[in-house]
Amino acid sequence: MKIRLGYEMIFDCFQATPIILMLKVHPGRAQDLIVPDQVVVSPPVPITTYYDSYGNQCTRILAPKGLLRVSTDAVINDNGLTDVVNPEAKQTPVEQLPDEALLFLLGSRYCEMDPLADIAWQLFSDHATGWLRVQAICDYVHQHIEFGYHHASSTRTAKDVFQERKGVCRDYAHLAITLCRCMNIPARYCTGYLGDMGIPPPYGEMDFAAWFEAYLDGQWYIFDPRNNMPRMGRILIARGRDAADVAISTTFGPSNLTYFKVHTDEIPEVCPSSANRDAV
Repeated sequence: MKIRLGYEMIFDCFQATPIILMLKVHPGRAQDLIVPDQVVVSPPVPITTYYDSYGNQCTRILAPKGLLRVSTDAVINDNGLTDVVNPEAKQTPVEQLPDEALLFLLGSRYCEMDPLADIAWQLFSDHATGWLRVQAICDYVHQHIEFGYHHASSTRTAKDVFQERKGVCRDYAHLAITLCRCMNIPARYCTGYLGDMGIPPPYGEMDFAAWFEAYLDGQWYIFDPRNNMPRMGRILIARGRDAADVAISTTFGPSNLTYFKVHTDEIPEVCPSSANRDAV
């Protein structure tokens, strides 16, 4: 299936302000783009790109004083399949993990492990290891947190989420990631587009989504404690240790984000026979 995706945001900068944007589709999906996700800025300013240490594509701009509009409107091919489910996937012993996975066993800014380590073992040590343990963590987090956009906070950590029992999708991911790491399962934070394809209405407000990947049996698998069900149309933008590594925008000066809108929708397939009849 084909998915149209993009965003529009407006920054109000009080002075000339350097900005790093992490908004482009992940390089691993670049070959699927039919219409590229070019970053468009108005008024026009020079744009440069680079890849960070996690392989995410980043955009650098120097925003002028005043209003700056940033947008894209792209189309991507997607296989239309839901997330892979493999209950037989086993947990890899720490001593057998590849070097690149070890980073995702460690604590990070929003995923502090020390306060939750004992709690994780109390909650999940009796569960089967591997996929079933990660799914038990997702089930717990899904049931533990009250979702609401009014609960959003840029400073809430996994410990706060556990104690406050409220949050948005990034909070679900942070708590699940932390509990996985406490159980010696590498877990990394993901952000991207996730539309409403394949689920019944009513539909929520569109936004960038957060989920995570756990390393099991030699590969990374997607888990989504917020929705807690396999979904289709998931388009990755970036991966990192937690949300601090994949912020959609980082400004180096005083500014306000005054407008923000995301869209991601399936493009209906046109039946050739119907198109021919319409032409007649």
